[in-house]
Amino acid sequence: MKFFIDTANLDQIREANDLGILDGVTTNPSLMAKEGIRGEENILKHYLEICRIVDGDVSAEVIATDYEGMIREGERLAALHPRIVVKIPMIREGLKAIRELNARGIKTNCTLVFSAGQAILAAKAGATYVSPFIGRLDDISTDGIELIAQIVDIFRYYEFETQVLAASIRHSMHIVGCAEAGADVVTCPLEPILGLLKHPLTDLGLEKFLADHNRQ
Repeated sequence: MKFFIDTANLDQIREANDLGILDGVTTNPSLMAKEGIRGEENILKHYLEICRIVDGDVSAEVIATDYEGMIREGERLAALHPRIVVKIPMIREGLKAIRELNARGIKTNCTLVFSAGQAILAAKAGATYVSPFIGRLDDISTDGIELIAQIVDIFRYYEFETQVLAASIRHSMHIVGCAEAGADVVTCPLEPILGLLKHPLTDLGLEKFLADHNRQ
């Protein structure tokens, strides 16, 4: 399973990359705004900075919601760097844009997916990634992990090449659950990734080893 970090914060991207387990980055307009990155030129420059840090796919989201606008933005984003993946929303015009961008050899990430039906449409259109938002489903008392498992089963049955990229990860157990469900990728903030490192018995064991060593 691949690990992507969901942020536009360069320091956090570097920290995750230094762990040696980072495979890519996802971003969106909200994450850019959180880091104070505003204006089209500044946003494009920021994507390039991310690509210089990470040796993996970097999802960059379009702002337009009309077909022509998404194609225009998608082509500009893809031209920035070979590792850019264009994020397209799961809407009617987005589906058409995914099909066209795929035909032009541009990788896409279909975002804001909340059902297996939406995931099937994205895969049929040729999306490189499909991003089910599991945390937001959990917020409305729906099992997000179950949706990941359902999509994985469908994609394997029909041999779709589209990768299941689990998004809206809230905590470390979401990551483990997605791994059990067979997700190809998880994307999340740095904290849930670092949370996987933690276990009280690890801390106690290391403390005992060091204490025993110092008594020698």
